[in-house]
Formats: sequence, structure tokens, C-alpha cells
Amino acid sequence: MAAEHANRNPHGHMWLMAVVGVAAGLALMVFAPRLAVVSNSLLLFAGFHIVGGVVVLSTLFVSGLSNRLPRLTGAARSARAYDFGWGPGWMNGLAIAALITLAAAVLLQLTRPGTWPLAFALVGLSALLLVGNAVMRGFRRTDHVVLPMVDLLSSDHDLVLDAGCGSGRTTIALARTLKSGRVVAFDRFDAGYIDGGGRALLDNNLKVADLTGRVDIVSGDLTAMAFADNHFDAAVSTHVYDHLGSGKAGALSETLRVLRPGGRFLMAVWVPGLAMFAVGNVLSLFLTSKARWRALAANAGFQVIDEGMFNHTWFVLLEKPRA
Repeated sequence: MAAEHANRNPHGHMWLMAVVGVAAGLALMVFAPRLAVVSNSLLLFAGFHIVGGVVVLSTLFVSGLSNRLPRLTGAARSARAYDFGWGPGWMNGLAIAALITLAAAVLLQLTRPGTWPLAFALVGLSALLLVGNAVMRGFRRTDHVVLPMVDLLSSDHDLVLDAGCGSGRTTIALARTLKSGRVVAFDRFDAGYIDGGGRALLDNNLKVADLTGRVDIVSGDLTAMAFADNHFDAAVSTHVYDHLGSGKAGALSETLRVLRPGGRFLMAVWVPGLAMFAVGNVLSLFLTSKARWRALAANAGFQVIDEGMFNHTWFVLLEKPRA
């Protein structure tokens, strides 16, 4: 089962964004300037060429060229700074979409003035996409390497699972809190939105934080963890369980199994709301709701202890019953 999941990359569609972005950019450069209303104005003629060129080059950069440039130039990432690996496509894709949408609004207003409400709506959508891009970029800031202040740990000696650690942002925040406990950083290390899946980045980030000796790294699947029952004192997961699709219930049951009685699980996930609407628009409406998460947790056997919002995500603190 783990092998089957490992071969499936739910985020491997960056090529589609590249095709759409390049096509839109070429349309702005080639077809828009041929329209009479555009070609008769030097400002518009040059403007659409410039915007189209920016869209094409930006799309190529965020969809793969940025990963090749360091190899071509011999440049390397700094080994003395955190790098959580959220690639430029995920950090800047919405800004490119905003530029395309705004250009489309201008073109529509120029060619079909009577449809100005649609053009106005496109301008609004462009602004919303820019807000969503700002939200996405915030996820990679170092001041987001934090966790909400909740009653998670039972002692300073706890053994804590970071379920779906990725490149280590949550692992670092957790290990900073534990004075003498240990963290197990657990992941498949195959996420398409993290450069290289995150394993090499995790190693470097732990070195930067001087936490290598307090973290054990284990590879595996959240829906079939190779840990004994009642193995961990606590568990944490951020931005992971909401990506599991039909595996959410199984992962929650597995997390319950590996926690000792009375152990607590802090989970942070994306849920429908204004911030996520800015990021995903109508797609955000299909995110699992808070009520559904509570039901899934209860069905797995957890009790809800606390909940709230931080870093644009909803968090819930769950506990495995003592008896």
C-alpha cells in the first residue's frame, strides 16, 4: 500500500500550468497586437508585447527553468539558511495568473466595451489572485516556523512524531520546544510542491537549526506506519492530512494507534475560508470543512481538546482516550 501511494504524485501537474501560461503569453504577444484597437495605439501595442513576454518568461522560470539555472551557472543554495523548498511555481503561479487575468480584462474592455461588468469581474479576480499569491508566499517565510501554543506535551522528555515532516519546518518548531525529548520526522519525501521531495532540505535545515542530534528521520506512509502501538507521547502534523484524499480516515486511525493513551495530536489543515478562497478560489470550497474533520477525528477515536487558527490554517488538538 505504501509503495502504491509513493508512486502517485498528486502535485505533478506543473506542466499544465506551464502550457497554459506560455499559450496565454504568446496570445498576448502575437494575437492581441493584431487587433485594430491595439495596433492603433503605440502604448497598447508595446504594452501587450511586454506583458506577454513577462508571462512567457515567468512561466518558463517557475515551471522548471529556475531549477536548472543553478546547475548551469554553478550556483548553489546557501547551506547556512533555511530552505523549505516550496518551488517558485507554487509561490508565484498565482501572480502570473493575476497578470494574465488583468490583461484579459483590459483586452475585453477595449474590444467589447458593452461587456464591462465581465471586465470588472476579471479585474476583481486578478486582485484576488494577487492576495492568494501573498498568502502562498507567506508559507515559506522563516517567521512561520512556529506552532500554536497549546497543551500538547506531557513532559520535556516526550517522544513526538512529526507526521508528514516535508522539509522540516514543523520539525524545527517542535524540536525547539522540547528540552530533552526527541522528534521522529516521518514522511514519504515525494511531495511534488517541495523541491526534491524535501529529504535533502530537511537534513540541511536541521543542521542550520543545530537540531540534527535530536531528530530521527524515518521514511514511510502515514496510512501504514511501521511503528508499534502506543509508541509516541504526542504527534504533530501541518499541511499534510488535507492532502491525503481518501486516505484521511486511515491516517487518523494510524496516528491514534501509534499514540499512547492520553497522547495528543496537533493537526493543522487548510479549510474553506477567505484566505483559502484567495488561494484556490472555487476549488477551496471543496476542502474538507472543520465539521467534517471533527467527525473524522471522532470516528477514528479521538477527542477534541482545543482548536483555532494560525498561519492561515485551522488547527485542532486531539487526544487519544486514556481508557
